[in-house]
Amino acid sequence: MKASKRTTAVLLFVLTFTASISLINSALCGEREKQALLSFKQELDDPSNLLSSWDATVDCCEWDGVLCDNLTGHVSELHLQSPDSGSGLGGKIAPSLLSLKHLRFLDLSQNDFTGTQIPGFFGSLVSLEYVNLSYAGFRGIIPHHLGNLSNLRTLDLSGSLEVDSLEWLSGLSHLEFLNFNYVNLSKVPNWLQVVNKLPNLIELHLSSCGLDGIAPLDITNFSSLAVLDLSSNEFQSLVPNWIFTLTNLVSLQLQRNNFEGPIPSAETNMTNLRFLDLSQNRFNSTLPYWLFNCRNLESVSLSINFLYGSISDSIANLSSLRVLDLSSNQLSGKIPWQVGNLCNLQILELSFNELQGELSEVFGSSMSECFLASLETLGLRGNRLSGQLTEQLGEFENIQTLDLGNNSFTGPIPVTLGRLSSLTILRLDNNKLTGTFPLSFGQLSNLEVLVMENNMLEGVVTENHFVNLTKLTIISASGNPLTLKVSEDWTPPFQLTTIFLNLWNLGTQLPLWLQTQKSVSVLDLSCTGISGEIPKWFWNLSMISSMNLSHNQLSGELPDINGPNWVYLSSNMFSGPLPRVSYSVSELDLSNNSFSGGISRILCSNKTNSLTILHLGRNQLSGEIPDCWISWPSLQVINLGNNNLSGTIPGSMGLLGNLLSLNLYDNALSGMIPYSLQNCTRLIKLDLSGNKLVGNVPAWIGTSLSSLRILILRSNMLSGKIAQEICSLSFLHILDLAENDFSGGIPTCVGNLTAMSSESKLANFSGETYYSYFMGVFMESALLATKGSEFQYDTILSLFSSIDLSNNQLSGQVPEELTSLAGLRSLNLSGNDLTGVIPTSIGKMELLESLDLSRNRLSGEIPLSITHLNFLNYLNLSFNNLSGRIPVSTQLQSFSSSSFTGNELCGLPLPTNCTADGGNPGPKSSEEEDGSGSGPEINWFYVSVALGFIVGFWGSCGTLIFKKSWRVAYFRFVVEMWRKVCDS
Repeated sequence: MKASKRTTAVLLFVLTFTASISLINSALCGEREKQALLSFKQELDDPSNLLSSWDATVDCCEWDGVLCDNLTGHVSELHLQSPDSGSGLGGKIAPSLLSLKHLRFLDLSQNDFTGTQIPGFFGSLVSLEYVNLSYAGFRGIIPHHLGNLSNLRTLDLSGSLEVDSLEWLSGLSHLEFLNFNYVNLSKVPNWLQVVNKLPNLIELHLSSCGLDGIAPLDITNFSSLAVLDLSSNEFQSLVPNWIFTLTNLVSLQLQRNNFEGPIPSAETNMTNLRFLDLSQNRFNSTLPYWLFNCRNLESVSLSINFLYGSISDSIANLSSLRVLDLSSNQLSGKIPWQVGNLCNLQILELSFNELQGELSEVFGSSMSECFLASLETLGLRGNRLSGQLTEQLGEFENIQTLDLGNNSFTGPIPVTLGRLSSLTILRLDNNKLTGTFPLSFGQLSNLEVLVMENNMLEGVVTENHFVNLTKLTIISASGNPLTLKVSEDWTPPFQLTTIFLNLWNLGTQLPLWLQTQKSVSVLDLSCTGISGEIPKWFWNLSMISSMNLSHNQLSGELPDINGPNWVYLSSNMFSGPLPRVSYSVSELDLSNNSFSGGISRILCSNKTNSLTILHLGRNQLSGEIPDCWISWPSLQVINLGNNNLSGTIPGSMGLLGNLLSLNLYDNALSGMIPYSLQNCTRLIKLDLSGNKLVGNVPAWIGTSLSSLRILILRSNMLSGKIAQEICSLSFLHILDLAENDFSGGIPTCVGNLTAMSSESKLANFSGETYYSYFMGVFMESALLATKGSEFQYDTILSLFSSIDLSNNQLSGQVPEELTSLAGLRSLNLSGNDLTGVIPTSIGKMELLESLDLSRNRLSGEIPLSITHLNFLNYLNLSFNNLSGRIPVSTQLQSFSSSSFTGNELCGLPLPTNCTADGGNPGPKSSEEEDGSGSGPEINWFYVSVALGFIVGFWGSCGTLIFKKSWRVAYFRFVVEMWRKVCDS
C-alpha cells in the first residue's frame, strides 16, 4: 500500500512538473520572443514562403526553423538557411532579434540579402555560439562588433565581404571553426598573427581571400588545427615550414597559390592527415618522402606542378588511399607495381607526366582482387607508356573512366574491354593501336564517351558494334582508316551529341542514319569520301552548331546557312554564288571550291555579325571587295586570296580592330595600301602579294602595326625606298618585298628585327595560330620563295624566318648589320644592283639554309666565314663580279658550278683551277697548251699529298731515328710480336 502511494506521488510530481514547464514555455514564447520574431518576419522579403508557418496563433516553438530550449522554452536556435542559393529570404533584418537573449544558434546562409551589410547589432547577441551568414548576399565590411561574441565557437561568413581589420577576432577565444572563404582580406597583412591567437581553432578556411603573403611563425598557438584551407590565393612564395609541423592536421588544402620551390619536409609524421591538396602550384621538387608515411591518407592531389623524379615503391604504405592525383607534372620512371595492391583506391590520375614502361608491368596479372574491385578512374593520358594493352584491363569490376590516350601503346585493343559494364568514358586516342574495332564494344551499355582517334585501326565497323550503346553521346574516332557498313534503314540505339569520323570510309553519300540523331551539335565527316549534293534533310538538323564536311567531293550550290555557327566546307566541288550567312555564324571556311560571282552577297547585310574567321580563298570570286566591313567587328582572320577580285582595298577594312590576319594575295587589286589599315593594330600577318598595288610601303606599317610577324607584299608595283620604320617591327620574322620596283639602299637598321636575331627569340616571338572553337586552332600558311623554288609553309611557319628583297632596283652595299640576324634561315637579295663586298661576318648567320645574292654587282672574294654556315643547302652567287678562290668546305664544294658561274672565281666545284696565289690562272699560252713552255705545270693536289707523306713519315720514323729509348722499345715490341706469330 505504501509502495502504491509512493508511486502515485511520483507520477503526480512528474505530471505537475511537465505541465508547469509547458506553461512556462507557452508564456515566454507567446509574449516577448514571439513578437520579436513576428517583427523580424515583417521586415523580410519571403518570395519562397519559407516562413509561412510563422503564425501568431501558433506556438513559435512549432514554427519552421525555430528551436526552443526544452527546459526553459526560450528560443535558442534559428535555422533559416535557404535550400536554394539566391532564392530565399531578403529585405531588412530587424533589430527586434535583440529580444532573443538566449539565442545560441543563427543560420541565415544561402539567402538573398543583396547589397545589405551585416547588422552591427549582431554583436550584442552575446549568447551566440554558432553564426552562419555564408553566401547570403551580404556586402561591405564585416562589423567589428562581432568580436563581442565571446562564446562563439563557429563563425562562417564566406561570401563577397571585406575586412579592414581582424583585431576583433582576438576576443573570440573559444572559436573552433572559422570560414572566411571569398572574403577580401587583402587589406589585412597581419591576418596570420591574429589567427594565431585563437588557441582552440580546429578548422580554418581562407580560400580565395586575395592573400599575398604568408609569414613564418616561431610558435604556432593553433596547434590543435585539424583543417587548414588556404587555397586559391596569391602567395607566390615558398611554403612556410610551420604548416607541416601541425601534427593534428586531417585536411590540408594549399592548391592554386603559385607556391614555388620544394615541398617542405615534415618535421614529424603527419599521421592524422587524410586529405592533402597541393595542386596547381609551382613546386619543383621530388615527391616528399614523408608523404609515403602518412598511412591514414585518403586523398592526395599534387597535380599541375613541376614535380620530378619517380613514384616511390613506398606508396604501398598508403593503404587507406582513395584518391591519388599526380597529373601534369614531370614525373618519370616506371609506375610502381605496388599501386595494384591499394585496396581502397578509387581514383588514380597520373596523366601528363613522363612515365615509362609497359602497362602489363603494373596492370597485369599482379593486380590484387580488391584493387580490381575498388578502382573507378584510371588516367594515364600523355605519358610515354608503351607495349600492348593487357587483357587484365577487362577485369576492373567498377571502373567508370579509363583514359590511356596520348601514349605509345601498340597492338590490338583487348576484346575484354567489352566486359567493363560500368564504363562511361573510354579514351584510347593518339596511340599506335592496330587491328579492328572490337565487336565487344557493343556490350558497353553504360558507355557515354568513346574516344579512339588517331590510331591505325582498320577493317569494317557494322551496326553490331553499337548494338547496346544506348547511352553513347560522344564518338571521336577520326584518323583511322575504318569503313562503316550499315543498312540504309539502320536506326542507331544512341542519340549522339558529338561525331568525329574524319578519314573513315562512309560510302558515297551522307549517312542516312544521321536523320535519326536529334541532338547532334558537333559533326566532323571530313575526308570520308562522300560526294554529290548535300540533301535537304541535312540542313534540317537544327541542333548542329559545328560542322566540318571539308575534303570530300560534295558538289552543287549551297543554300543560305542559318543553323551552324562553325562551318567548314573547304576543298569540295561546290559552285555557284556564295550563300547568305546568318549573323550568328562565327567561323566560315568555304575555301578551295568553285564559287563564283561577287562577295557582296555574303558581306553586305544590315545586321552586326559575329564572324571571327572568314576563309574564301582559292575560288573563282570576282568583282570588287565591297565596302561593308563596318558590320563585321569581330573578324580576326580574313582570307580572300587566290580569286579574281579587282578594284581597290576598301577603307572600311580599317574598322576591323580585332583583325589578326589579312590575306588578299593573288588577285587583281589595284591602288595604294589604304591608310585606314593602320587602325588594325593587332595585325600579325599581312599578305597583299600578287596584285597590282602601287605607291610605297607606308611608314605607318612599322609604327602602328607593332605586332606584325609576317609582311608579304611581293609581286606588286610598289616603288620608292624601303621605309626605315620597317625596322621597328621587332616581332617580324617573314619580310617579303620581292618583285616590286623598290630603289635605294637596304636600311642599315635591319639589325633591329630582333625576332630574327636568334632561334630562341624566334620561338618566343612567333605563333601564327588563332583559337578556333571548332578546329582547336586555325593555322596560318604562306607561300614563300626559298631555295630556288616556292614552298607552302603552315605547321612550321612560326619557326621559319626569311627576308626576300629580290628582283627590285636596290643599290648600295649589303649592310654588315644584316649578319646580326643569326636566326635567319633564308636570305634572297638577288636581281638588284647591289655593289661592294659580301660582308665578312656572314658566317654569323649560323642557321642560314638558303642564300641567294645572284645577279648583282658584288665584288671581292667570297668571305672565308661562309664555311661556318653548316645548315646551308642552297647557295647562288652567280653573275656578280666576285673573284678569287672558292673557300673549301664540305658544303660549298657540294653545290653545282651554276651557283658560282658568271664571276671570276676558281676552285671546286668550278672546272677552273687556281694559281699559286689563289687567283684565276687566266688563259694559257700556246706553249703551255702544247707542253713546250719554259716551266712544268704544278699540280697542287700531288704537292699536298707529298707534303702530308713527309710530315707523317718524319713524325713517326724520325722520332725513332733520333730518340734511342723509343727505338729500343720499338724493336723489342717487334721481336716479341714475331715470336708470338712463330709459336702459333
